Amino acid sequence: MSKILEISDLKALAKRRVPKMFFDYADSGAWTEGTYRANEEDFRKVKLRQRVLVDMTNRSLESTMIGQKVSMPVALAPTGLTGMQHADGEMLAAKAAEEFGVPFTLSTMSICSIEDVASVTTKPFWFQLYVMRDRDFVKNLIDRAKAAKCSALVLTLDLQILGQRHKDLRNGLSAPPKFTPKHIWQMATRPLWCMQMLQTKRRSFGNIVGHAKNVSDLSSLSSWTAEQFDPQLSWENVEEIKKMWGGPLILKGILDVEDAKMAARTGADAIIVSNHGGRQLDGAPSSISMLPKIVDTVGHQIEVHVDGGIRSGQDVLKAVAQGAQGTYIGRPFLYGLGAGGKAGVTTALDIIRKELDITMALCGKRDIRDISRDVLAE
Repeated sequence: MSKILEISDLKALAKRRVPKMFFDYADSGAWTEGTYRANEEDFRKVKLRQRVLVDMTNRSLESTMIGQKVSMPVALAPTGLTGMQHADGEMLAAKAAEEFGVPFTLSTMSICSIEDVASVTTKPFWFQLYVMRDRDFVKNLIDRAKAAKCSALVLTLDLQILGQRHKDLRNGLSAPPKFTPKHIWQMATRPLWCMQMLQTKRRSFGNIVGHAKNVSDLSSLSSWTAEQFDPQLSWENVEEIKKMWGGPLILKGILDVEDAKMAARTGADAIIVSNHGGRQLDGAPSSISMLPKIVDTVGHQIEVHVDGGIRSGQDVLKAVAQGAQGTYIGRPFLYGLGAGGKAGVTTALDIIRKELDITMALCGKRDIRDISRDVLAE
């Protein structure tokens, strides 16, 4: 980790250490991947004002997200199959986030279960929920999250049906992986990953297998999600989930001003401006391009967060400057996890923090809470 300077270094190392099917899962988008690329490219278009001869001492990145104190306005995003980037991946990432003082969000489609993560953490983490047709299973997930003392529920709205991701289909992605010659070769060329995976029992979807009705394994993620994810999910269902949960609620997947208005009326605590990392509707606008419009429309009613395309601390600052009170990193921490387990996640967070801190200072600011659009160049 000592030679790692930026997130791209972690990405290159993860690519060498993680079997292709799982690295591609983290590092891909839907169809042409145009929206996936736009998420990153549009951050580069945002320019910053360089300021000089101002006091840059005693800087602070501390902030709050939904009223919870964070060491910087960054959370680890919910990502599926995290435990296939590295053995016990969700548990390791949650521990790294806790030590760093930022929220960790566990995905419904995680390899390690809610209970697994709760067993290795001492502070509350967040849980991300997909709404299934089986409402009893949904209620059970919420009850398990409550029992684990999760401090926020992140309800994902933009995956009622699964976007087509060509790399996953070509790779025959599954968890645990299939034992075809292609998959065996991919794993055989990653011996360290194999040794680590052999030392854990967590190789399938821990929140689902053994909990959902008649699910003893998930041989095909795509067919199961097509069968279980509810394409009729509506705003009325959001109200039901809010009542069922009874705690802080974050709505993820808002990318349209009209939807933002609807979300603000639900009484949720925050929304996440997101296009699912470019993994759902290819051709949709980037998250950062929609953030200012959504902040201007509903920012006075509801807390606005953003994810998608953040690869540096500078990206975090650009998002905060445009009104985001919180940001989420998915791929950066997955690259760190694949590259070096818990230490890799900590390295990713360190990189983000250092870049954010230095950039804030060079923009002439000392406190992240004072950042506004006045740090952006015309």
